[in-house]
Amino acid sequence: MENKYKLKNIELSKILRLEDEISYQKGQIVSKTLVQNKHVSLTLFAFDKGEEISTHSSEGDAMVTGLDGKGRFTVGDEVFIVSKGETLIMPNQVPHAVYGEEQFKMLLTVVF
Repeated sequence: MENKYKLKNIELSKILRLEDEISYQKGQIVSKTLVQNKHVSLTLFAFDKGEEISTHSSEGDAMVTGLDGKGRFTVGDEVFIVSKGETLIMPNQVPHAVYGEEQFKMLLTVVF
């Protein structure tokens, strides 16, 4: 039976702490997709310290919200440190990379 809801991999009709919905794994980057369609993508990430996603670009504008720890983002030629409770907007087509300064959890929202 097909799920009639747009969100997946997360409980509905319940108050949640997003940082508790994904766990760290030693030496890895863990991701959990909540929504993926032609308009928007919502993904939780957990980076172990020192793990990174190399430089890439996206067709959509991206908004990153820190949920735990600190991550370093290189967006074009600028570097930003994102901590819990902070949000960074990355425009489409601008190359960017992410590095776990320490263990770091984030919610990535991409709008296409």
